[in-house]
Amino acid sequence: MVKQPDDCQTMVEVREGVDALDRELVRLLVTRQGYMHAAARIKPNRAAVYDSDRIEDVVAKVLIEAKGKGLSPDIAEPVWRKLIERCIAHEFGVYDETRSEDAQKTA
Repeated sequence: MVKQPDDCQTMVEVREGVDALDRELVRLLVTRQGYMHAAARIKPNRAAVYDSDRIEDVVAKVLIEAKGKGLSPDIAEPVWRKLIERCIAHEFGVYDETRSEDAQKTA
């Protein structure tokens, strides 16, 4: 069983905990990516993919949650901004791919 951070006594235990957490983060990011696929399917046009107001809203909410949970904003903000940046790029790709497939079907 993986130990909680405060219970770790060795670097092996720390690394086991980090590795387990990374696997869980990947699982969660797969779900987040699924929401990007849904957004690409639902948004009415390509211009709707990038929404600066929504980006700032997400970051603000993350910073509130981070503060409440004890996560440094110096970690939270740049991580989420990069995550959002990459998710938007992915969403553009999915949007373009699915619209291209739709155009091919009707041609």
